[in-house]
Amino acid sequence: MDIPPNILIVGGGVFGLSTALSLRQRHPNAQITLVESSPTIPNPHGSSVDTSRIVRSDYANAAYSKLAATAIQKWRSTAWGEQGRYTQNGLLLVYPADSVSAKEYARKSYNNVRQIEGDKVVFLPTKKDVLSVVPPYGEDLDVAGGYVNWGSGWSDAGASVAFAKQLLDKDGKVDFVHGNVERVLFDETASASSGKDKGKPRAKGVVLDDGTTLRADLVVLATGAWSSRLVDLRGKAVATGQAIAYIKISDAEQRELENLPTILNFATGIFIIPPRDNLLKIARHAYGYRNPITVPVPGATGSKETMSVSLPETGGPVPLEGQEAFREALKQLLPRFVERPFADTRICWYTDTPDGDFIVSYHPAYEGLFLATGGSGHGYKFFPVLGDKIVDAMEGTLEPELQKLWEWTEANTTSPGSVTDDLFDGDGSRSGARNSNLQEELAKTKKASRGSAL
Repeated sequence: MDIPPNILIVGGGVFGLSTALSLRQRHPNAQITLVESSPTIPNPHGSSVDTSRIVRSDYANAAYSKLAATAIQKWRSTAWGEQGRYTQNGLLLVYPADSVSAKEYARKSYNNVRQIEGDKVVFLPTKKDVLSVVPPYGEDLDVAGGYVNWGSGWSDAGASVAFAKQLLDKDGKVDFVHGNVERVLFDETASASSGKDKGKPRAKGVVLDDGTTLRADLVVLATGAWSSRLVDLRGKAVATGQAIAYIKISDAEQRELENLPTILNFATGIFIIPPRDNLLKIARHAYGYRNPITVPVPGATGSKETMSVSLPETGGPVPLEGQEAFREALKQLLPRFVERPFADTRICWYTDTPDGDFIVSYHPAYEGLFLATGGSGHGYKFFPVLGDKIVDAMEGTLEPELQKLWEWTEANTTSPGSVTDDLFDGDGSRSGARNSNLQEELAKTKKASRGSAL
């Protein structure tokens, strides 16, 4: 499939930047423009902005394990991992005695990653075995077993996004535009006259909120959790807010914990990444918070119809529910920090899909519109290789196992209803309550705060 000469990428995060990197290498004569809502990259409200993201090939799905192994080789052996952008400290995956599903996910993941990393992956059948890997966690560690993969690590997300932007700036082959995209621009009269695209409206660019029009032959939406404003993703993807907190620790605690493996509890979705700069990060890979907002249904028809979708609300704290979940997790993993105040909390926004698979596909209803989104909280680690796979999909050469996972089909669409009806299971590694409403949880937090002040 031919790539057109004028390409517009919307979104300057991992999906957008990696696509631009691959396009400018494989199609050097193409005119590539990337529009980003933030004046700076990384976007401070994006999902890949802070100091740490887990880089692992530990998946129950072998296709992701293989792709992650390819990415990890890039992190280990190329400029992607230099200057502290990648640290291979290992990943400890644990489960409690009362979670059959977590133990099963761990078993499948262990079997997959063992084939890739070999002796770097060690089964830990008891709590005693787990503690042999992380002695500072102490006898109060409440786990039944797990395994450690010494071939995994973590990456400085903000620094890596900045690195990708620097690569693009260096050769100047990609034009960057700062602006908020209001809608995709369609030309219904320019639809294909024959073949499978006959009768489809064609995407011909985007309109910014100041009225500026950016035109292109191919529009690539790499807009993450904001995608539902620009394309109807009901039944395909939903934006969820994930809780993150930081605890200030001492120099001695930093030295004690900084070289331990990252620990991930499959049952709770809670993970703790080794501290840097005296900050210990604790986060939750869960079903997340929804933030339902009524917006016009996007598309080419100009309909007055509206829909309710979850969209990010940035800048706010983690609700009390999330903070209490972290306290409970600390009781299991690092009890000595249970009473330590949080130095900061934030909500990181995912674009979740029904099975946790990305959406890397041409839109079936519109010609010239391509989606690169649906990261589902695990897309970052593929940064060094993701763009090549996205461009493969554009060209029609993506390997079948990934095409099957990522292509827009009715088979991977749930029945759309209200935003709270889309119950996406993900890849089986999620935890927490379903359909948690962010505004309701914030209201509960405010009420609890008023009560405690009386």
